[in-house]
Amino acid sequence: MERKTRIALLGECMIELRGQLFGTMQQYFGGDTLNTAVYLARLAADSPVEVAYATELGTDAFSDAMLRAWAQDGIDTGLVIREAGRMPGLYTIQVDETGERTFYYWRDSSAARHYFDGPSSPLEDSLDSLDALYFSGISLAVLSRHGRERLFACVDRLRANGGRVFFDNNFRARLWPAGLDDARAWYEKAFASCDLAMITLEDNRALYELADDDMTIRHACALPPAEVVIKRGADPTLVRIPGQNLISVPTFRVDKVVDTTGAGDSFAGGYLAARLQGQSPEVAARSGNKIASIVIQHAGAIIPREAMPVFFFA
Repeated sequence: MERKTRIALLGECMIELRGQLFGTMQQYFGGDTLNTAVYLARLAADSPVEVAYATELGTDAFSDAMLRAWAQDGIDTGLVIREAGRMPGLYTIQVDETGERTFYYWRDSSAARHYFDGPSSPLEDSLDSLDALYFSGISLAVLSRHGRERLFACVDRLRANGGRVFFDNNFRARLWPAGLDDARAWYEKAFASCDLAMITLEDNRALYELADDDMTIRHACALPPAEVVIKRGADPTLVRIPGQNLISVPTFRVDKVVDTTGAGDSFAGGYLAARLQGQSPEVAARSGNKIASIVIQHAGAIIPREAMPVFFFA
């Protein structure tokens, strides 16, 4: 029997309200690492890759519905904590005619912030069964200092056991009230502790207050992880591997962008689906670009299952 590769993704999933201000709103859910987990699970459904999601939810009807949907996508929910009296966070989206978004958040009391509050967590208890862990800058931002230290203890244990760690730099300045220096200190810890870093160029430029894109690319290429992927929107994706020339992988042309929500998250899902199945970084970047090009032609972070491509690596 072929050995399974088990990956856990850690983060926050929120209730999503999409529509017109004081008008009709459609309910759904989303969150950066959750979106990645969904696309990874869908794209790796017929492979030996097993996907689990680690977060905290409440015991409310919204949390129930999230868990049912995740299970239908093949995501293992055994790492989810449920706590009575807590609720998922909430955000609203308005999208303009070019597909660009405006977000408003209510997440200060989000259940996910408390994942490491107890004496232990399902993630910590399951580390010996994991091959990989994925988290993001937003995962870090929503946790307390104590929670971040517990997360990095997980990272250290997993890597000591031969596991791999993947980090996405998703940076939102408003989530770091102590300022850029505090954020940079935690990001540096993440970059020093991961095997693969996924860098959204504009986020890296904002975090480090870099002058231009060229300087930001040079900064990203000098980061410690062995594998660095640089996402640049519609511009070609760049991949830096030690001992190789910088790999440039074109994106796919889209006639009409409906909504860019989840583009980078879906790219990460496509990239990881390929890499965890032994594909090259170039093939993985092409796979990530392909799924992202499909996602931005639909509304919302998570597209319907029937809109997913018949996926292959080429």
